[in-house]
Amino acid sequence: MYSTSDFRNGLKILLDGVPYEIVYFQHVKPGKGGAFVRTKLKNLMSKSILEKTFRSSEKVGVPDVSDVNMQFLYADETYHFMNTENYDQISVPTDVVGDNSLFLKENTVVRILLFNSEVITIELPSFVELEVTECEPGVKGDTVSGAFKPATLETGATVQVPLFINQGDVLKIDTRSSTYVERA
Repeated sequence: MYSTSDFRNGLKILLDGVPYEIVYFQHVKPGKGGAFVRTKLKNLMSKSILEKTFRSSEKVGVPDVSDVNMQFLYADETYHFMNTENYDQISVPTDVVGDNSLFLKENTVVRILLFNSEVITIELPSFVELEVTECEPGVKGDTVSGAFKPATLETGATVQVPLFINQGDVLKIDTRSSTYVERA
C-alpha cells in the first residue's frame, strides 16, 4: 500500500480496482484541521482525468502494472508483438493500438503497459524514421517561407512536409504530434 507521503508525479496507484497515474499532487497543511493531499489522477484505462483529495492518513493500493519493451512483428486482424527479453508473443486488438498504427513499422520497439497481464496502452518511440511513398513534386515558384505539401508515408500516414521533400526520402517523424522533423 502507498501512503499519501509516497505520492509523486508519475506514480501509478490502484483506486477502486482501477489503475491511475498521478499527474499532479499538492500537500496542503491548513492552519485548522488535518493535512490533506490534492491530486489529479489519469485513469490508465479510459484516459479520463479525476481530481481527488486524500486525507494525510489514507492509503491506496499498488496496481499490478508493468512496462514491457516489445517489438512489433506484423498486423492482420490484430497486432502482434514480441517481448524483447523472453521472446513471448502477444496479440493486441486494433482498438487498443488506435492511432499508433499510423506510425507502426515492422521491428519497431515500443513500450507496452500491462495491467493484470492485459494490454492497456502502447507507447511509440518519440521519433520514427519512415519512407515517403507518395508525394507531389514541389512547384518552382512556390517558395514562400513555410510552404508545405502533404506526403504519404510507408505506413499510410499523411503528414505535412516542406516542398523540397520527394518520393523515396526517409523522414524523421515526431510521433507525439504527428509532424515532420527532418530528413534522415
